[in-house]
Amino acid sequence: MLNIWPPLPLLVYACDLEILGMDNTIAALERSDRVREISINMSGPQSEKVWKAMEEPFPELTFLELESTNELGPVAALPNSFLGGSAPRLQTLILYDVPFPGLPKILLSAANLAELSLGTDYPSGYISPEAMVTGFSALTRLERLFLGFGSSIPRPEKESIHLPPPTRSVLPALTRFKFKGASEYLDHLVARIDVPRLNDFSIIFYDHPDLHLPHLVQFIRRTPYSKAFEKAHIAVYFGSSVIVNLSSQTFDCGQLNLAILDTVEPQISSLTQVCTSCLPALPALEDLHIHGHRFGSMHVDQQSYIENHQQWLRLLRPLIYVKNLYVSEGFVPSVVSTLQGLIGGRTTEVLPVLQNIFLEGLQPSESVQEGIGQFVASRQLTRYPVTVSFMDNVPENDRYHEF
Repeated sequence: MLNIWPPLPLLVYACDLEILGMDNTIAALERSDRVREISINMSGPQSEKVWKAMEEPFPELTFLELESTNELGPVAALPNSFLGGSAPRLQTLILYDVPFPGLPKILLSAANLAELSLGTDYPSGYISPEAMVTGFSALTRLERLFLGFGSSIPRPEKESIHLPPPTRSVLPALTRFKFKGASEYLDHLVARIDVPRLNDFSIIFYDHPDLHLPHLVQFIRRTPYSKAFEKAHIAVYFGSSVIVNLSSQTFDCGQLNLAILDTVEPQISSLTQVCTSCLPALPALEDLHIHGHRFGSMHVDQQSYIENHQQWLRLLRPLIYVKNLYVSEGFVPSVVSTLQGLIGGRTTEVLPVLQNIFLEGLQPSESVQEGIGQFVASRQLTRYPVTVSFMDNVPENDRYHEF
């Protein structure tokens, strides 16, 4: 039937090969010289037939999306002969649970690629950071990069992470980079790339990051907006996630999102660990928003209470330029109690230039009123007095939902 069609571009979309029919899909793919877009969702047994039909060059192909349904086992790995080993016009490449060991090689021929999205939960889909960067070296037009690896994916050897970084590959057009996976992998990867135009960087760790991620800190410091972050939203959601969002309104809306997801029991120590492990100094940060569930809603013993305060101090101490502090209701008791402990000679030990505190809750408890009152009175004796306001609600950040 395809023989009677005029020589127009073909768009092959098959969200369910059982419904569309394998024969029809294969017949379309065999017209490789006319296929411009491909989007196929398939099960394991179907994959080998599809891969066989795609071993020829596809000279007109600009969009390629392949996804496994994870039914009846994982799909077969893409062969090195996939697309004839070349993708000269490809602009978008999306692979979900489709292992492709030869990906770095084909990327070297994909000079027009603008979007690359890779996600897998299978060890067979692992590509080392070194091999990945080798493939990046030719992607001078890449604008969007998304990498997602499940917890079962192998990790780089820890001892190799701290070697002096080699010459870095430059991705001159990259503006958005999103990563999900292990902290060691990201630290190893970013040691080998430069991204002079990046303005949107999202990181999601499924594990607690190592205490020391030197290459990630240096990578963030090399981004063009790292010294322009004016606002920070930090949040801890018990039994769910720890999230940090940094944003700049004066630098093309540049932003950094950093999260630990699926944590069993995130505490203030988790949040502190994220900030101290992954973030460089933030000289322009003036607005700090603290959100999340209240730690005090759970029973804590005296030792935990003391450690909680020590973690708050550790978190706040580097933020020496913050002028405005916003605290949601669940965190008000902990934050106020921590500030209350700084009266006297320690009053400006943290947040030394703080000017305004906005606390959520129009009817604070007596202990909160007493604690914040003592802190304010103590700050009145310094060069930086503080004004406190109680609000109905403290504005949160919708960017959390982008994760």
